[in-house]
Amino acid sequence: MPRFSRTAFVAGMVVTLLQPGIAAAQAPQCAGQDIATELKERQPAEWARITETADRTVNARAIFWRIEGPKGPPSHLFGTIHLTDDRINALPVAVQLALGAAKKVALEIADLSPQSLGAAIGRVQKLLVFGDGRSLEVLLSPDELTVARSAVVKSGMPGAAIGSLKPWVVNMMLSLSDCERQRSGTGLKPLDLRLGDIAKQRGIPLVGLETLDDQLRAMAAVPDGDQLTVLKAGLKLYARTDDLIESMVRRYLARELGHIWPMQEALWREAGYPPAAFASFQHELVTVRNVRMRDAALPLLAEGGTFIAVGALHLPGQSGLVELIRNAGYKVTPGE
Repeated sequence: MPRFSRTAFVAGMVVTLLQPGIAAAQAPQCAGQDIATELKERQPAEWARITETADRTVNARAIFWRIEGPKGPPSHLFGTIHLTDDRINALPVAVQLALGAAKKVALEIADLSPQSLGAAIGRVQKLLVFGDGRSLEVLLSPDELTVARSAVVKSGMPGAAIGSLKPWVVNMMLSLSDCERQRSGTGLKPLDLRLGDIAKQRGIPLVGLETLDDQLRAMAAVPDGDQLTVLKAGLKLYARTDDLIESMVRRYLARELGHIWPMQEALWREAGYPPAAFASFQHELVTVRNVRMRDAALPLLAEGGTFIAVGALHLPGQSGLVELIRNAGYKVTPGE
């Protein structure tokens, strides 16, 4: 799964913590080009391979699922994208009804306050920085360093901090486009935060499947060498962040989740980075976390009536949440 989809959530929280808000009326409308259209025209054979891979991916054609167990009311699983985009935040009617009837709402993280993020960063501080003399000022080329330093500054940190930061931290900062960062700065919230607000306003208990520490430690668990490869690829594609985000949003709206990862792989190959280099990244941030979220969700599903919302790219595939929950004995069917 692509870097921007997986880390944008925590990156958005970092921006909320570090960047002062401005008037909501000034929120820009982000604009990017759909890379799928480009690939279809420029690399039809590559697009055919992407489509073939997507067609083989199970549970990739829906973002909303109904979960039925042996007792209790049905629960629901909803895939989100961690963005402020108005198209993403326009909830389908079926989702609104399920949310309104929920006994509990479960998000990836329940406490998303800037205070909690600051505390979590403090607890894992040693995982954010090199402690052995290494520095991105040496590990990156001059051109890469310029782009990385710019991303650090835009995230509210001094450019000099680049020398000590681990690659995964900078990669997290790359995951937001300038436009999305500005929208977050106005006070607009990504879908997950809005769902949490709705639950609180309605008095629905809100629980988390993970903690902020869990997410930060998952990013840090990727081996340093792979972190650096992911960062270098991200820096090379950084100028196209708006296009990457727009492409992901369009696949989400079209219920084409299976296209997103192979599209990113095609771009990595084109940029000179073999997708195999990202295997540990995918393992730590998707596969391992899916199991942890499944385990946290099972007691809630046993009670019934829980509305679960997680990043949409945690849903598809044999190791996705839909299949993991199904394998735990539940009937899981598209809910739209």
